[in-house]
Amino acid sequence: MDDPRLRTAVDDDIGARQLYCVPYLASAPEIFTSDQRRLLEPYFGNVNSHVFVLTNLPEVVKGALFARYSRSAKTVRRLFLDEFADHMTRHASREEMGLERAERLYERIFGQYGDDSVAQLGGAHLACEGVSNVLTKVLERGRLMSYLEQSTRYVPYTDRPGGRWKYVVPAELATGSDASIRSAYSATLDRAFETYARWIEPVQAHFRSAHPKSASDPDGVYNAAIRAKALDALRGLLPAATRSNVGLYGSGQGYEALLLRMRANPLSEALEVADLMLPELRKVIPAFLVRVDRPDRGVRWSRYLAETRTDTERVTQDVVGRVETEPRPEVTLTDFDPDGEIKVVAAALYAGSHLPEDQLLEVSRSMKTDERIRVLRAYVGERVNRRHRPGRAFERATYCFDVLSDYGAFRDLQRHRILSIDWQQLGPSHGYAAPAIIEEVGAVADWQQVMAESAELHGRLVGAVSPLVAQYAVSMAYRVRFYMHMNAREAMHVIELRTSPQGHPAYRRVCQTMHRLIDEQAGHHALAAAMTFVDHSGVELERLEAERATERRRQPANHVSDDPTSVVP
Repeated sequence: MDDPRLRTAVDDDIGARQLYCVPYLASAPEIFTSDQRRLLEPYFGNVNSHVFVLTNLPEVVKGALFARYSRSAKTVRRLFLDEFADHMTRHASREEMGLERAERLYERIFGQYGDDSVAQLGGAHLACEGVSNVLTKVLERGRLMSYLEQSTRYVPYTDRPGGRWKYVVPAELATGSDASIRSAYSATLDRAFETYARWIEPVQAHFRSAHPKSASDPDGVYNAAIRAKALDALRGLLPAATRSNVGLYGSGQGYEALLLRMRANPLSEALEVADLMLPELRKVIPAFLVRVDRPDRGVRWSRYLAETRTDTERVTQDVVGRVETEPRPEVTLTDFDPDGEIKVVAAALYAGSHLPEDQLLEVSRSMKTDERIRVLRAYVGERVNRRHRPGRAFERATYCFDVLSDYGAFRDLQRHRILSIDWQQLGPSHGYAAPAIIEEVGAVADWQQVMAESAELHGRLVGAVSPLVAQYAVSMAYRVRFYMHMNAREAMHVIELRTSPQGHPAYRRVCQTMHRLIDEQAGHHALAAAMTFVDHSGVELERLEAERATERRRQPANHVSDDPTSVVP
């Protein structure tokens, strides 16, 4: 064990883990000068790790940092130094006695009364940098947390820090696999990144020719829209191993649930990041996380999660392992309530009436169609923009969609937390998507080569390591199957947001289909009609109007519009 990167991770109750190396700490941490370290230390849990908490900062500053995070190639500490440090002053030191007293109070409530809701009263901002896109889906699974992730639309993956492309080498490849597998993994992903980087400028040139700049558009607006469209088109070449930065904010309860899931996850990267997260979070919310690594509490809980997952996978193979997959369209409405609109009308009437719900359901069922429409029109009201959404009556109608889309679109849709979503393992079996631009610029051969090499490497990793680890090798253009179960209120939010003109064409198409299915297959015409900000138009340059709106907001306000429809949704 001469290599210092190697260590043994042993979980006392879940079971011993194999020897492995840290998957992303192999890339050198950022180097700061002594003066920069002095500026950073009061506000960050550490200055030498890829995982750290934000401390002693006003909430608005933390929010602004994470907002910038999603559209910048910089790390959050570098953003702080470049854009915030000069405006900050040292805050008064915390009252240590008051902090200790509060922590003792929370520990007593946790230990003696088991009131989990107390853990909702404290939260933390956490940055996880350089993690794979496989792990981002683990980090972003919880409902009661907030996430901002580095975007493949705004950040080109063309730089090579330390001479290496920005992807994770799974720790499982360090041991338990021969050198030829490790070499093939690096060579295949290197070629994928090289192909991606090589085509960025030709694709941008094609879009400039197809969409000439308007004289009224500033260069910055036009160039940002062109670059975003090019990066959108090429992101399918990137593998799921591609590194990303994720900013998280959550309560103690949310972080406890996340850590328990991560410690039960069979991927070494999940365990390694969980091991880094826990001590960082304990610097700011220690009392809320006392159970995570206790053998009789959190460790036992994680073991339960691991065992149920393994047992379910085993019985699933017994039941459906030999069943042939039938063809399905990209989006299928697999389940809905035929009486959904009737139930929404009854729920809309509920708060203003004195009748029990079952009686209101009878009243709603006996109404004529135009009467129900009148109730829903009053309940929905005049929506000025998509953020004006009706109340919880819309939660009485539900839909379940089975979706088979490219992994890039799945990454965007998966972050909708209120709905129920689950997904299958990523692999090449469902084929891949290729934007029309790939053929138009003559990149078909390169695209197909990346896809073929990705599929071949996946097959080798399945046999030599495991199907879970093999996901790292799969290009984002490959399709993954997932379901989304949501009520009509959440459907309104998701579909209106994800069909907006600036959205990626892949998920716009998915959500446009969802809207049509609610209207035509479910027959919920009034509910579909209430989704007034669904956009079914075709868009040539998705980000252009959004960039124009951003530029307008940057300019000094010369007047205040009296037109309420001028609000940018």
